[in-house]
Amino acid sequence: MINNRKLRMGMIGGGEGAFIGAVHRMAANLDGQIELVCGAFSSSAEKSINSGKSLFLAEDRCYPDFKTMFEQEAQLPVGERMDFVSIVTPNFMHYEPAKLALEAGFPVIIDKPLTFSLEEAKELQSLVEKTQLPFALTHVYTGYPMVKQARYMVEQGLIGKVTKINVEYPQGWLTQKLEDSDQKQAAWRTDPARSGKSGCYGDIGTHAANMAEYVSGLNVTKVLAQLNTVVAGRQLDDDANVLLEFEGGVAGVLSASQISAGEENTIKVRVYGEKGGLEWSQADVNTLKVKWHGAPDQIYRTGAENAYLSETALANTRTPAGHPEGYLEAFANIYRNFTVSLRSYLAGEAMDLSILDYPTIEEGVYGMALIEAVVASSEQGNQWVEVAQFIK
Repeated sequence: MINNRKLRMGMIGGGEGAFIGAVHRMAANLDGQIELVCGAFSSSAEKSINSGKSLFLAEDRCYPDFKTMFEQEAQLPVGERMDFVSIVTPNFMHYEPAKLALEAGFPVIIDKPLTFSLEEAKELQSLVEKTQLPFALTHVYTGYPMVKQARYMVEQGLIGKVTKINVEYPQGWLTQKLEDSDQKQAAWRTDPARSGKSGCYGDIGTHAANMAEYVSGLNVTKVLAQLNTVVAGRQLDDDANVLLEFEGGVAGVLSASQISAGEENTIKVRVYGEKGGLEWSQADVNTLKVKWHGAPDQIYRTGAENAYLSETALANTRTPAGHPEGYLEAFANIYRNFTVSLRSYLAGEAMDLSILDYPTIEEGVYGMALIEAVVASSEQGNQWVEVAQFIK
């Protein structure tokens, strides 16, 4: 029975010295629905095994590499093997483990961007469509309750027809050339052989674009981009400025930067309609500002007892008003919602993503197409580029 036990998770990446692996493990553990049972945590067999031991996993399930992990897990009885795998490696190591997982029959939850290249993303999409396995992408910021409330208000037409979308994601951590030091996160993110075609836009611009699309319910159709490399000697862009055109001709602006000195992870989205506008920022995750044309502004707050919130926002709220819910809870919402979907799949039931939603393979592929379009626009001297040509 799938409903009388925790779901068993395997992990690829996230070993000693990695930041995001620990975040994934905390998020997966928050609701008590998941247990980590195995992993291949590093490209170094020794580090991988030592990382598994430090997490108190059984020694025979601390694998030296992910190929061995899939082979041996698939041979275990159904009641013992992992139920799904979490992939938290750098971009260039997303595709192969995800492909092997799907081919071995294991559902996948994976960091963004989806893959190293659009071609890899499309191949994974074909595999997901063929296997029908649950597949989630950790665009974490869509997991916040008040972001879901904003999406609901746009869907219901409460602010009227959408007329303008602004989204920004400034960071300052790469103001200096950290990749020349021992800073592991900077080293791979600024390396085109490991990160891909784009640095700043590929890393955080994809989050910003996904946020704008999620809240507005509209896909970006055209981009006019300027990618900048501000720090001398850096191989990839560390600053991105993009004009956006969404479905229906709605105009938008995206700004992403990793050289905005003094900034942290201050993602902010503003969606304007004919009746009013919505504003949400990670600087105050529990607040949604609602700005009405010709009427006073309103402040919506997260809180399990706030009955004025939508069903979706409440379903993704964990605490009473005044108890802050942050990044880990938003991350955990993606894991929890994926878990609900996975239990339905394993029980042979239909998966309903209407309330307990999470980003899927489709958002991943579209995000990769946007990277292609943004890079092409910048390389062509800041010309408008259609996204559709990369989706075909």
